[in-house]
Amino acid sequence: MTAYRMLIDGQLVEGARTIPVIDPSTGEPFAEAYVADGAQLDEAVQAAVGAFPKWAATSWAERRKCLVEFARRLDEEADAFASLLVREQGKPWGEARYEVDATVRGIRFYADVELKAEVRDHPTGPYEVERRPLGVVAAITPWNFPMILASNKYAPALITGNTVVLKPAPSTPLTTLELGRLAADVFPRGVFNIVADDNDLGARMTGHPDVAKVSFTGSTNTGKAVMRSAADDMKRVTLELGGNDPAIVLADADVEASARGLAATVFLNAGQVCAAPKRLYVAAEVYDDFRDRFVAATREIRMGAGDEEGVTLGPVQNQMQFDKVRGMIEEAAASGTVLIGGHVANRPGYFIEPTVIADLADDAPLVTDEQFGPVVPLLRFTDEADAVARANLGAYGLGASIWTSDLDRARRLARGITAGSVWINQHTAIHPEIPFGGVKQSGLGSEGGLEGVNEYTRLQVINAAA
Repeated sequence: MTAYRMLIDGQLVEGARTIPVIDPSTGEPFAEAYVADGAQLDEAVQAAVGAFPKWAATSWAERRKCLVEFARRLDEEADAFASLLVREQGKPWGEARYEVDATVRGIRFYADVELKAEVRDHPTGPYEVERRPLGVVAAITPWNFPMILASNKYAPALITGNTVVLKPAPSTPLTTLELGRLAADVFPRGVFNIVADDNDLGARMTGHPDVAKVSFTGSTNTGKAVMRSAADDMKRVTLELGGNDPAIVLADADVEASARGLAATVFLNAGQVCAAPKRLYVAAEVYDDFRDRFVAATREIRMGAGDEEGVTLGPVQNQMQFDKVRGMIEEAAASGTVLIGGHVANRPGYFIEPTVIADLADDAPLVTDEQFGPVVPLLRFTDEADAVARANLGAYGLGASIWTSDLDRARRLARGITAGSVWINQHTAIHPEIPFGGVKQSGLGSEGGLEGVNEYTRLQVINAAA
């Protein structure tokens, strides 16, 4: 069985031991990953510390050249990375290939961002404002989009002159570790390091005294732990955490387009998307029509292993999440009406049928909590203001969407929704060029866009006497 190595100080190395990597379409291991112990993590951080001064002093053009070459190599092996992503994460081939391609596009976008010094005027004389790198960035990524979410961290960190220690989720480490093979002779030694763990090194990494910034994507509870760990030495943090996105379908919406658009995003990646629509609020005037069309669109989804022909819904990624989602469906089915799905597939692996449940109260766990799986509640409203108020309930504020034929009306309603992103007639429209981040307990800071690049810098003002 193949064991994938880590990248530390420019060298591909074995770890202290290996862990099995499970194919979620079978529930069986298909590969092994080397994982680090505490000493190897410290070695990676020290390599990044040692490489930082020279990398920070390297010209933007030279840093850009490294990232562009790294993106070229990944692009050349896109099919191989997509196939590996299907095996370790479970998503269908088309979604996996899209993720690899989007990762390449994102790296190239960040590589082209140059933060130039700015001269500003003041009555006392001109002064300079510069963006300076922070130092060593600890980047910690989740299992739902292991490639693109990692690139949203290491690419802006590297182009701005920081060095990086990247740690993937233990259940999807392979595509990230394979990046080390591509990067080993592209970046100077110690600039880009990749270590894996067995869920046992996160606290050591975020609390490490030589780490200047932590960028974390994952659950809200773990994000809070990251904040506490970073507080002692005032590390910078970027946190992209959980979401329970509402979608509001107004009475004047194109019902067919809304139903199909929401079905496509609700069940994207088997519902394992932080900014997927997870609560559907539908105007009473079109509720029955939308319900029938949404169920029909859901019925067209084909479930299976990601490498099977025509599959559009893969398995849930891991046993723990499978058990959680199955429990939420069982609880919701007891008090609501299952319109479609509701069952675990009779086959190996972590397969759950795409499920739609109606007639739930606003305090039902499937409405209030993030399910992160292929199930969604369908809710009715009669008053737009009430729909917005209900959409704002809860601890999360990541994304939301409004579906309507009146864009001005949608923009007015959007400003009343407490979310980092509000989409109109679309959902989960996330791109590296556009800033993305949550409010409330959905996160802190931004990823994407110029705002996301600035997160990896500190402001320095140089002000000389006139």
